[in-house]
Amino acid sequence: MKNILVLGGGGYVGCNLVRKLIDQGYNVIVYDLFLYKNDVFSDLKNNNKLKIIKGDIRDLNKLESILENINILIHLACISNDPSYELNPKLGEDINFKSFPKLINISKRHNIDQFIYASSSSVYGIKEEASVTEDLKAEPITDYSKFKLECENILLNHEGKFLKTIIRPATVCGYSERQRLDVIVNILTNHAFFNKKIIIHGGEQLRPNIHIDDMSDSYIHVINNSKISDKEIFNVGDENHSVNKLANMVNEACPDAILKKEEVLDQRSYKISSEKIYNKLGFKTKKTIKNAIDDLVEAFTKKKLVNTFGNDEFYNIKIIKKRLNSLLND
Repeated sequence: MKNILVLGGGGYVGCNLVRKLIDQGYNVIVYDLFLYKNDVFSDLKNNNKLKIIKGDIRDLNKLESILENINILIHLACISNDPSYELNPKLGEDINFKSFPKLINISKRHNIDQFIYASSSSVYGIKEEASVTEDLKAEPITDYSKFKLECENILLNHEGKFLKTIIRPATVCGYSERQRLDVIVNILTNHAFFNKKIIIHGGEQLRPNIHIDDMSDSYIHVINNSKISDKEIFNVGDENHSVNKLANMVNEACPDAILKKEEVLDQRSYKISSEKIYNKLGFKTKKTIKNAIDDLVEAFTKKKLVNTFGNDEFYNIKIIKKRLNSLLND
């Protein structure tokens, strides 16, 4: 059975994906700084298919010592999203970009079979087209998305023998052992459940989303179709809904919450087409945004997630702010 290294495997999507990989029978090594939460794998501490290594993506010597018997590398590690990145652009560049070409060379030296990179649908920038496909020119407008695109180009143009695939995810939503409550669907649901308010800034802006289980399944689908997915870029999303539609979906799950309209804070409106990954690999989402909302409501009800506004671990930017000095000095 193959050995998989998941960089950033302790993150929001990572800890969900790791569990699915183990269920599929893979041996998994998680390499992560665990900035946000340390005990995301407490339920798997005696599982012999999981090995956890605390480490920084910039520590290339440490990474080289791990790669010896790795077949597949899934790269999820980064300073995630624009606000967290912009707290310290140099740190963001070091973690998200400067370490990347060196990691590619190390992977080549150790003869891995497959390299899967998590990019971002934000690389498209602002598009007027009704269907934003992988064929459209990427025109990133922030440093975060510009460096995501740079990493894509480095990987695709590298001469290494390993198979390579790029995933451009939509915004992920739903419940995870390392929960995020700073993405649109999760934000709305958190406020609706606890504050009984759903605040809509604007409302007509489109947002592509995907259930966290489907997001993880897409990586497994790429692994299972490794040769077909070689040198390919795939958008991975489910539904392109307006913020108004998302708010109404949340309201159905939390009917005692009051909808409130406010001034637009984030005017970005974007949409992606995920037809390519279906047509080429046969991947289709199985869950819906409603499922993600229901999963969060269940987690709140069962007190799996508590102190959801006061606990910094649910908010990437708060943790990065708190640990910025230690990250800069590593």
